[in-house]
Amino acid sequence: MKRILFVLLVATLVIACKNETKTEETTQEIQETQDMAYASFGDNIEAEGAISASEMAERYKSLKSGDTITAKVSAKINEVCQMKGCWMKLDLGNDQDVRVTFKDYGFFMPLNAEGEVIVNGKAFITETSVDDLRHYAEDAGKSAEEIAAITQPEKTFAFEADGVLLKQ
Repeated sequence: MKRILFVLLVATLVIACKNETKTEETTQEIQETQDMAYASFGDNIEAEGAISASEMAERYKSLKSGDTITAKVSAKINEVCQMKGCWMKLDLGNDQDVRVTFKDYGFFMPLNAEGEVIVNGKAFITETSVDDLRHYAEDAGKSAEEIAAITQPEKTFAFEADGVLLKQ
């Protein structure tokens, strides 16, 4: 009887102390297109038909807050969320960038992602009101003069990607 209890105790300890690490599944596959390899994230997309970052910057100029267009854009990564890869910023040229999020948080980018990507999804403009900007400035500890100097709403280029190709 003591042996059975001892075996059960040891088995319980082994199972309880087993060091399993869970990792989030990232759908990643390598896609060969025109002699270039891409890691694919999210929906499967093709590299063909992507417009340049500068072309996308021109399209953003014609958008108003609330407008949305479907686009496939090739651009360089400026920054990736270092917490879990849930957003990235892409360079549009002329000191402009676009903040890319991922549809329904269905996938994330590697934290060390860099270089060229092709994103497919919806481009839109978000606008932050003067009141909100002043509130944010106040929360950041800005001076009264700096807060009073905020007189225009701020437009931000945004993109919700349903698929991403990361150049290898």
